[in-house]
Amino acid sequence: MLSLRPRAISGLRRAQPRLVSPSGWICSGCRTNFAAVQRWNSSQSSAGSSSEKPYYITTPIFYVNAAPHIGHLYTMVVTDVIKRWQQIKGKEAFMCTGTDEHGMKIQRAATKNGMEPKEFCDVNSNKFRELATMADISNDFFIRTTDQDHKDVVAQIWLHLKHATPESLGLYKGSHEGWYCVSDECFYPEDLVRPSIAPQTGKKIMVSTETDNEVEWIKEETWFFPLTKYKDALLKIYDENPGWIKPAHRMAEARDWIENHLEDLSVTRPASRLNWGVADPEDKSQTIYVWVDALINYLTKAGYGSKWHSAKEDMGLWPANLQVIGKDILRFHTIYWPALLLALGLPVSQGFLCHNHWTMSNRKMSKSLGNVVNPIFAIQRWGIDPLRYFLMRNASLHKDMSYSNQLIGTVYVKELQANIGNLFYRIAKPKASVRWSTLEAVTAYRDGDLNVWADKHGANDADAMYFSLEGHLAEKPVAFAKEMDDYDTSAAIREIFELLRETNRYVSDTKPWDLVKLQDAESRVLLNWVIYNSAEALRIAGILLQPIMPTKASELLDALGVRPDRRTVEFAVKGKDADYGTESTPAEPAPRMSKWDTIFPPTPSADLSDDELTEHLRVALLDKTRNKMNQMAELLAMEARMGEEAVAKLLAETHAAKVGAHQGLAISTSKALLVPYEAHHVLTYHEWMKDPAIQEATASEPMTLEEEYENQESWRTSHDKLTFIVCEPLSGAASNENDEARQIKAQVDDSPDKMKGDINFFLYLADEDDDEEVAEPHESSTIRLTGEVDVMIANTQHRGKGVGEAAVRSILAYLRRNLPEILNEYARGEKLDVEKVQLVGLMAKIKQENTGSRGLFKKLGFKQEGEANYFGEVKMVIDWEANGSEDMAEGLEYRELEYVL
Repeated sequence: MLSLRPRAISGLRRAQPRLVSPSGWICSGCRTNFAAVQRWNSSQSSAGSSSEKPYYITTPIFYVNAAPHIGHLYTMVVTDVIKRWQQIKGKEAFMCTGTDEHGMKIQRAATKNGMEPKEFCDVNSNKFRELATMADISNDFFIRTTDQDHKDVVAQIWLHLKHATPESLGLYKGSHEGWYCVSDECFYPEDLVRPSIAPQTGKKIMVSTETDNEVEWIKEETWFFPLTKYKDALLKIYDENPGWIKPAHRMAEARDWIENHLEDLSVTRPASRLNWGVADPEDKSQTIYVWVDALINYLTKAGYGSKWHSAKEDMGLWPANLQVIGKDILRFHTIYWPALLLALGLPVSQGFLCHNHWTMSNRKMSKSLGNVVNPIFAIQRWGIDPLRYFLMRNASLHKDMSYSNQLIGTVYVKELQANIGNLFYRIAKPKASVRWSTLEAVTAYRDGDLNVWADKHGANDADAMYFSLEGHLAEKPVAFAKEMDDYDTSAAIREIFELLRETNRYVSDTKPWDLVKLQDAESRVLLNWVIYNSAEALRIAGILLQPIMPTKASELLDALGVRPDRRTVEFAVKGKDADYGTESTPAEPAPRMSKWDTIFPPTPSADLSDDELTEHLRVALLDKTRNKMNQMAELLAMEARMGEEAVAKLLAETHAAKVGAHQGLAISTSKALLVPYEAHHVLTYHEWMKDPAIQEATASEPMTLEEEYENQESWRTSHDKLTFIVCEPLSGAASNENDEARQIKAQVDDSPDKMKGDINFFLYLADEDDDEEVAEPHESSTIRLTGEVDVMIANTQHRGKGVGEAAVRSILAYLRRNLPEILNEYARGEKLDVEKVQLVGLMAKIKQENTGSRGLFKKLGFKQEGEANYFGEVKMVIDWEANGSEDMAEGLEYRELEYVL
């Protein structure tokens, strides 16, 4: 039983006397019922309900102070995918999305744009509605907080919180003073703010340690919600429902806030300061807090206030089965929101899925950096289904996700065009000279011919390869369903990718194009066995991919002849559907299919991409086939046979050997050798990053080897970062060779046993700020840059021996010698005027407990700025002009040498 009895809490503001309800406003049935509060558990159905309620899933409503970005699209898509997954499992499902249109940021943004707030909201809300349509989002509701029906519900709930809750558990009036953040629309407790410097003005300010946004001290009359009174009830929910918030570390984060930072919540703002919002129905001098207003939207579309008013009635869609949120709004949804529901006597949501943010090529997206992805343009460039596939494939609940056109291009060619599209055309649309059909193969299964053949042969005899797909057909759909039920779309897609990759391997191994040439009856049965198994893999994959790629999956199933009523999860089992297939009757002479008529046609930008994988394939597989799609199919078969890691290593080595020598620049000193980060370093680097201590020290999440190769290519070709591998210094006579004669030889001077760590240099805009009032960098007369230095020595036995210091000193000396070229490359990449670009300072972010690294940078002249941030990192800085990097190489025997692959 949830205990909501008032508790004595130190420092709790004294509750004011309860106000008398306006006559006729609150019916007796609408008063908070403690039994209803206690029956928060979602497994219980509404009163009078005899069947399972529909599945109800929500996105957060999106703030309209700016245009949609790729993160908004991702949130919509993942929510839509989960809704569609429930539907193909046979459930009735509803999805709600919309826009949040009240608050100080909207009021200021409208004024800045010379518009009335409602007019401003109309324009930007429509952008989100259009994005949902373009993204094929199957939302049933699109709510706007400026809608009158929603404002009426907010007013009803507000009066309930004032008048219909037990003593001391409802709203009370008082004065409030504290640190308020306009950007975040919330107050922060004293222990979550810190002093900082405004980069544009040099003015001392206070900022939130969570978001780094500026806060200001405010004192005002307000209404309070007694959040501290709900502490025990909230913790009980967390205790009894360990999987309530996914992933687990987000649940721990929210719980920590409840246990250590909980304060009563100021839930109004003076109308004199904020008038763009829902006014207190009884006191027009107060405007209801934007987050209270916003959170109630989920109830509005569930019918609260229009179809039902309390938990005693049939609540229709409520409670929500899942609420999808971003990590930046975790506290509002998993602490404030359930507390408000408890106060209303309503069951809380059944679960929350908290996702991370998207970066651009592993770098934070920011308007000031000009790297914010326009989702409309992305849809136009790639098509919505391939983009949905990429967003779900690269989704992660444990780390921020990286977006880049290079990554999408690789996924599109390898996984969509080759693994799905090319396989489909090999099996279902064979060449005119190859006469088989999926209809003939499925008919042979239905008539029992295939079972007769299979009974005569076995997986352990000479025909074993013909049975090698059986385990994958049985296991992958089950594994996919498990991952989808756990909301891990990336892992689910991986199961389908592996099923189809194995099918590509199966086709390459069984060679149906040879079987079809044989004239005997048993060979024809064997041919149909191969085609049937391959078609089953495609059919099952098509069914399971429907939530992710609704249009493309439907096209695939249509082309296979699968009936619309047989596209649910129930039918995603081998042999479940024996009534599909299409005849292969090409015209004579058969017309050549245009590549633009395929399921996954070439993208307009395909020829512009210099993606390394394409070049690797061309070089490594050219001897086998010159057809690019056949090269990719061969790669998939190689991966299935050898494993991804072995193939990735083989391709990197083959590429380097066939392409020939490539010259770069290495830095040789008496203490360390710094070489460019190349593909042959990745395996060793990947092993380093498996170490939890290194992950903690570098604030990194482990990557797959494939992701590591993609990351290496991104970093190696980036215009805003330098990455060197730190190796042991040249020894003996080699270190004394003439500078012009000496070359650093890849995989010899930097072999794995000589690799010690890495050092990186990143360039940022010194004035980087995401606030909408900051001017774009292009408008400034000088574009000020800050460089960040990051060094990591992997093995403990190599630390404390001067290797890290030598690496830092070397890269600083390198910067001093080569700065004009570095800034020129940065300016070209960012499309800036190189004459305006200026490096003004250097910084390093170091874990507070890492006294060794802090001491290293202090020795080199860096000074600590401010206190440790939310992640326990301290920032150490130095002015560029003030630092003596021209002397950093003194005593190191510094040389810049050719590096040859």
